[in-house]
Amino acid sequence: MKEFNLDGSEYIPLCDLLKIVDFTNSGAEAKHLIAEGKVKVDGVVELRKRCKIRSGQIVNFQGKEVKVI
Repeated sequence: MKEFNLDGSEYIPLCDLLKIVDFTNSGAEAKHLIAEGKVKVDGVVELRKRCKIRSGQIVNFQGKEVKVI
């Protein structure tokens, strides 16, 4: 499982997180995959592209996971 550090920020939008941790090649691709229901946040399918991901949450995509710290 990867970890992503917010570095003092309160949150990161889900579509931005997927791109930054290299789960997708672009923000547009991330938004498309989220809209298709292929991304889970804390085990639940998330359809909001700009969902605020906060410290302690886990994002899962195609068997890959990232924990936000």
